[in-house]
Amino acid sequence: MLLHRDDYSADNCTIRRTLDVVGEKWTLLVLREAFYGVRRFDEFAENVGCGRAILSQRLKKLAREGVLSPTPYREPGQRQRVEYRLTQKGLDLYPALLALMQWGDRHAADAGGPPVALTHRDCGEPIALALTCERRHGPLTARDVEVTPGPGARPRAERNAAADQQAAADGKAAADRKAA
Repeated sequence: MLLHRDDYSADNCTIRRTLDVVGEKWTLLVLREAFYGVRRFDEFAENVGCGRAILSQRLKKLAREGVLSPTPYREPGQRQRVEYRLTQKGLDLYPALLALMQWGDRHAADAGGPPVALTHRDCGEPIALALTCERRHGPLTARDVEVTPGPGARPRAERNAAADQQAAADGKAAADRKAA
């Protein structure tokens, strides 16, 4: 059975939830730098190019979301500071960043070509992302993929019932505040 978009709610869409965490330009550029090995605030500030307040907000959010782990360090004679290391949750974003990079290399690079080359450390060959199924058929494109409801799919009626329950709870809370 194909997923009929109107039959299922998008309230628990994992793409949207992921974008809530990393779906902003400065956040993605912070992650780019973290994958290049940058760990310290001043290095992020120099390489990312956003204001320090914005950078601070993005680093705190990524730490709060468990993507980066703040680790204290102290240089001799200096105050304690924090460096940011990718967690496993952060490392799991690598294929997503590579997919963006691969798209950019194909559609947004200068005439001279991509600014960065990625190669396999063991053999030296260029790396590329490719979609495959569990039987290793591929590379696949969007036209090769069938979208079906997953185990967490919520029928639209369930979404409306949940929204009605939330609205009722909000209304009760407002009435309780008014009565107090």
